[in-house]
Amino acid sequence: METDKWASFMEGASDSEGYGEDLDDDDICCAYASTDIPQLQKDISRSRWLDQFGMAEVVERKGGLWTTTGIVRNGKIYCFIEEILYLAEIGALHLFGNDDAPLSLEHIYNKVAEGKSGCSLEYFEAYKHLKSLGYIVGRHGIPWSMRRSKVDCAINQDTLETAQTGDEESRNNVLISEMFSNMQIGGLRLAFDVYPPNSRFRKSAPGDPYFVLCLASEYPPSKEEIEDLERHSHGIPLKFCLVEHGRVSFFSFNKVELPILS
Repeated sequence: METDKWASFMEGASDSEGYGEDLDDDDICCAYASTDIPQLQKDISRSRWLDQFGMAEVVERKGGLWTTTGIVRNGKIYCFIEEILYLAEIGALHLFGNDDAPLSLEHIYNKVAEGKSGCSLEYFEAYKHLKSLGYIVGRHGIPWSMRRSKVDCAINQDTLETAQTGDEESRNNVLISEMFSNMQIGGLRLAFDVYPPNSRFRKSAPGDPYFVLCLASEYPPSKEEIEDLERHSHGIPLKFCLVEHGRVSFFSFNKVELPILS
């Protein structure tokens, strides 16, 4: 069973214990658990689902949540499915289909459960937990804005050349599609770039993440897997997350050199 495989890591750990040794009190802006109900929002934005991208375009935005939510492309804001569900849960976003028919919260849950939009229920639980703690969370390797960002972190050269031959909107669509296709479900992979609470956060200049989150599979990662992920995180601290039966646990690994006893 999965519980047995992680038993040595899980014993005696709490949902937020993984942060206890690493974060200062000043880094946490709010401290309610992911099981608590966030305050419902008065400002409700509207978005339209784009099935070809597995994302939504925000067609009417209200409130200040968009400072740290969604990616900006060609002056438009696009949301990933985990962002849509989180905002829909707190009453901050309504999602509509191409025919302008409203999509229910149950419909959005089903989209996440399908795992076809780069997100599963486990990934959403991790995202929701971090957002509930006040962190700024974005998909790993996907720039918040194309302004002042290096697109080669998520886009290969062939796609970039293809995008450069079209008009501005076509280029924008190609870039979004390519970056989205890099997000895959299953196995170990770098999932989210996580930033500390910051009232001055800017998508055009977000700075380096506080840490990169990797969602663990049913088996604990091997030493080789950890080292490979660390190389791909480019020096940003790496944390692992395990979601089991709605419980979200965080882990990190450090190299320890034991002295040779004579």
